[in-house]
Amino acid sequence: MPVILVTNDDGVHSPGLIALFRAMKELGDAYIVAPDRERSAVSHSLTMHRPLKVEELREHVYSINGTPTDCITIGVNKILSERPALIVSGINKGANLGDDITYSGTVSAAIESTMMGISSFAISLVVETQRAMPLHLDTASGVAIEIGRYILEKSLPYDTLLNVNVPNVHRNSIMGIKFTRQGKRIYDNSIQETFDPKGEKHYWIGGGKPYWEHGEDTDIQAIQEGSISITPIHLDLTNYEALKLLKKEWALSNAEIKGK
Repeated sequence: MPVILVTNDDGVHSPGLIALFRAMKELGDAYIVAPDRERSAVSHSLTMHRPLKVEELREHVYSINGTPTDCITIGVNKILSERPALIVSGINKGANLGDDITYSGTVSAAIESTMMGISSFAISLVVETQRAMPLHLDTASGVAIEIGRYILEKSLPYDTLLNVNVPNVHRNSIMGIKFTRQGKRIYDNSIQETFDPKGEKHYWIGGGKPYWEHGEDTDIQAIQEGSISITPIHLDLTNYEALKLLKKEWALSNAEIKGK
């Protein structure tokens, strides 16, 4: 039975994490190694300025007072008795679309796993409001089982992880599955000014109105249409077209200098 490691950035007590853990039990010997509290938007940070504590909460469930990346590093190297066949991060409460993935602790956990040579995917439930509303975790859990089963049977391309976003609706309302590219989403007015009781100004980062570039094959467009978005993310960040252009222009520039 394959070992599967489950983590997130919403914390070890997150309903999304528990739902994902139960789903992965259908595919293998599942373990949780997750932050002891919410660590959203920590990106790919490692804790290097203090020691980290691991706490076993119950059988197969561990918490760490660190980041999602810490959880992967310590979970794989120190907690699990064997190397996992699959690592899954989520179910995140909120979308990880477009540029959000550069900030996301959820996606970064999957990135760290992929860097270690372990197949991985991140999965998020697209909840667009913080107001109380039903969370269709069963929809995302069902998708996670399908994707997890596929990866365990087929694997993934080298240095590649999947970023999965699922609309927060009943499974019967899903319009389909689309394989997408990363879109671009920015936030307007995302830095708020506030004052403490002494009248001193402070800044609060977060919120704002999102804007996105439209494109039929983007993750954002797929969600707007009510479909599941699956985006393959490659760890090689090299812009190869730019690389060729810069080499060519640099060579031409040097040739002109030498000719003078």
